[in-house]
Amino acid sequence: MADVRVDTAAARWHVPPDQEEARSVKELLLYIFAWWHKATPGTLLWTRRFGELVGHDEFGNAYYRTKGGKVDPTLGFQRRWVLYSGYADSTTVPPGWYGWLHHRVDTPPTEETYTPRPWQKPHHRNYTGTPLAYRPKGSVQAGGHRPRVTGDYNAWSPGE
Repeated sequence: MADVRVDTAAARWHVPPDQEEARSVKELLLYIFAWWHKATPGTLLWTRRFGELVGHDEFGNAYYRTKGGKVDPTLGFQRRWVLYSGYADSTTVPPGWYGWLHHRVDTPPTEETYTPRPWQKPHHRNYTGTPLAYRPKGSVQAGGHRPRVTGDYNAWSPGE
């Protein structure tokens, strides 16, 4: 049997002519309605009109606040938000920016040096739904076999 290799980068962009229009319509609809892929047009317009860029983090996320740090009269504080680079995953917000977004600190990490605490771990992506997800002993995905109970446990039965 011959060893066949496919150039995935080239194959990914090759779309048959009859499917090209459907793909562009799908991408347009995803751009307009699917907020989890990228920021929607409404969010981008709001950000352009009312937002002021505060900074970026190591993951490429962009952080904004209301222009001039203006306090929103209905909220009583300034609005702060993030535009994710790519898929909207809140776990990609580093601890320093998380504190600023949630009004725990007034100074963003770009204006002062943020040093993570020793107990704070570096970010890793959310593994839920992947083969790397945590699987406790006895779960079906981990083989379905729980280890036998050790001697420090006495099972209860009715009537005892």
